[in-house]
Amino acid sequence: MERSLILLKPDCVQRRLMGQVISRFENKGLNIIAMKMIQVTPDLAKQHYAEHVEKPFYPGLEAFITGAPVLAMVLEGLEVVAVVRDMLGATSGLKANPGTIRGDFSSSRQMNLVHASDSIESAAREIALYFDASEICEYTPTLTPWFKADDE
Repeated sequence: MERSLILLKPDCVQRRLMGQVISRFENKGLNIIAMKMIQVTPDLAKQHYAEHVEKPFYPGLEAFITGAPVLAMVLEGLEVVAVVRDMLGATSGLKANPGTIRGDFSSSRQMNLVHASDSIESAAREIALYFDASEICEYTPTLTPWFKADDE
């Protein structure tokens, strides 16, 4: 099973869309194994977005992600990194297809509601930024046999 870090960003929290987004992940059969609401600090933002810190758009990104609480989650599932990114749609809500989370709820490039890890390696790094190992609650839902075959 793969894992991915998901952040329901400040715009998602402020617009009260958290339940709708979480429902989509659960309806897809993905397993939430960690979740907490936090206020991202400037230091955490710099660690999370390290590759963007020197770029001209970074100050606005930092102001946005630290501007209100986020809901951080770890999702687990088959090919969860690709599955979640497909569910989110294009980074810009203006270009995201209807039926995707961003396509249905976002009309902005930056205020795109949700962050999701872009690779298994990024997921491991990002999860470690937001969660201690003791906060990960691994379990197998009783419905698992109805979401995937035994050999998957």
